[in-house]
Amino acid sequence: MKNETQEWKRWIVLFVFIIIAICIYKLLDNFADITAWIGGLFKVLMPFFMALLLAYLFYLPCRKIETSLKKSKSKFVRKRARWVSIFIVYLIAFFIIAGIIEFIVPSVYESVSELASALPDYYNTAMQKLEELPEDSIFSKQNLSPIIESLNTINIADYFNIEKLTEYAKGIIGFATTIFDIFVTIIVSIYLLAERTEIVEFAKRLCGVIFNNNVYQTIGKYFRESNAIFFRFISSQLLDGIVVGILTSIAMSVLKVKYAVLLGFMIGLFNLIPYLGAIIGVVIAIIITLLTGGISQAIWMAIIVIIIQQIDANIINPKITGTSLKISPILIIFSVTLIGSYFGIIGMFLAVPIVAIIKLLILDYIRYKEEKLKE
Repeated sequence: MKNETQEWKRWIVLFVFIIIAICIYKLLDNFADITAWIGGLFKVLMPFFMALLLAYLFYLPCRKIETSLKKSKSKFVRKRARWVSIFIVYLIAFFIIAGIIEFIVPSVYESVSELASALPDYYNTAMQKLEELPEDSIFSKQNLSPIIESLNTINIADYFNIEKLTEYAKGIIGFATTIFDIFVTIIVSIYLLAERTEIVEFAKRLCGVIFNNNVYQTIGKYFRESNAIFFRFISSQLLDGIVVGILTSIAMSVLKVKYAVLLGFMIGLFNLIPYLGAIIGVVIAIIITLLTGGISQAIWMAIIVIIIQQIDANIINPKITGTSLKISPILIIFSVTLIGSYFGIIGMFLAVPIVAIIKLLILDYIRYKEEKLKE
């Protein structure tokens, strides 16, 4: 009887193995079709993913406003505190976006168009200045002319005309190419915020019946800590980029730097990428200012922007972030470079919280093993 049972087990294992092998073969044989199907599914679900991200970003302000509204003397307001808080947050977001479209976008586009049309003149001026330098100068024509000539071949108008900007916008926010997708994103995000308590409770109950208590507690711990890291980093970086962009634009306007709003917007945008972004943004701004305003204005602009960056790094960013993620600058630069090379701009932006979570897991594992060795 025992031999028959073992024989049945061997046949079952063999059968399962054959089924798995067939599935893998079919998967590889139809890989292109499966990839296309997954891509199509991802495109359909993109509004829901973006709604989840939007709700995630709006969660904290909604919660804070809701807490304040629940202290109101009006029973009507207290009873509808959550929906009122969601309405207030989305109304504020609408006015911010409307303000950006009304005041910042036209100014940036005008600066880009002007820069594109004036680029040949800047090239000729730079080449003329190089001609006047001594032959043994480090900035001589022999050393720098290949770089400038390569820059001259770049036609900014090809990259920043209305058609190209539209294509870039579609590439970045492909989920919102239609009004329907935008509508779905907003509506779903509102309901996610409104029903967040029920959603979290359902997830807790589901995990509670699937996993044992120890695993459940561990999942809960790392979920809370990972959520805190991601939320603190994403919200603080976005706010910090806006603050830096505004301060830099104002400082450049005071210095009468040409394209002040464009350069300030660009530096604020690059500032979203830790360490490397700030350096790249400042270098590009210095080069443009050098061409448009001369070496004296470029030096003053560099000094002011570096001061703003230092104030941001040591005062503004820590205040916004609250507590530091305590990651080595070398590790940050390495992670931004590595993850960014595979996942582009989004990867560079999210590299720091991802590494922070990995570091948390590794340190907890080390502590666990150390305690086991002591026993």
